[in-house]
Amino acid sequence: MMNELTREIMKETGIYTKEMPEDKLKDLEIESEKIAKEWENIRITNDFIFCKVMQDKELLEGLIRIIIPELKFEDFELVSQKEINIGKDIHGVRFDVFIKSNRGTVIDIEMQVIDLKNMPMRMRYYGSMSDAVILEKGEPYEKLNDRYIITICTFDYYKKGLHRYTFTNRCHEIKELEMGDGTTNILLNSAGTEDDVQGKLKEFLKYVSGQPTDDEYVKKLEEAVKKARMNKNWRREFVMLSMRDMDKRQEGMIEGRKEGESRTFKLIEVLTKQERFDEIQIACNDLEYRKKLFDEFDI
Repeated sequence: MMNELTREIMKETGIYTKEMPEDKLKDLEIESEKIAKEWENIRITNDFIFCKVMQDKELLEGLIRIIIPELKFEDFELVSQKEINIGKDIHGVRFDVFIKSNRGTVIDIEMQVIDLKNMPMRMRYYGSMSDAVILEKGEPYEKLNDRYIITICTFDYYKKGLHRYTFTNRCHEIKELEMGDGTTNILLNSAGTEDDVQGKLKEFLKYVSGQPTDDEYVKKLEEAVKKARMNKNWRREFVMLSMRDMDKRQEGMIEGRKEGESRTFKLIEVLTKQERFDEIQIACNDLEYRKKLFDEFDI
């Protein structure tokens, strides 16, 4: 018997029960219950909950002042989960937390728990997209304000043991000479091993890593996370988004298989025409050899 949550998800995500096989309905129910349980144990490291909790300006201001204590501002405008698309053929971005202070400084804060092996390029692109937002058409480059890209990780990307890696553009020949372009990239790492951060930042990163702490700011943050778990609308939104992501992954896998099969069929046709019959069986069983032939025949 399908539960109410699953029925609601199917209705709101456009997945209808009519003509859907019973085994598919059962899989959908199991998946929705799995996601619902994930919600019950959700932590600040989940980017969805991070964005929701950071809608509290007091908590967000506290986090900014913990990470960038030297930054001066009195107020800021917050846009959570801001999407930027500047062209249909250009890869867009979706910022977790996008901020513009009353002094013009732009700050993007991202939560990252999976090492996709592309962090420097990712931060570079996010920085360029945030600049595209700052500078309106026809305005001079001097209008570009200071910009911070901050990524909070649960892994040590550079494997140097630091909890904090701060990058600015600096002259190689004169080490103390800054380029002065106003850009700063900060990579925070809750898995650091060095004694390189202190105070509230150290306690915050302990919290991100799942360690206990008595820090007052962290206590407020955890209370906000607990409160968020009780928000039925956010829970429903989380489940719906998760289900949509699951469908997209499945569609991608199906399309990938179709594309792979199509390339293999073309390869078999080419090998047959060239009477390279012995290689057909090898290519069908050996992925690396198949890839080599794809390159050879430009398939």
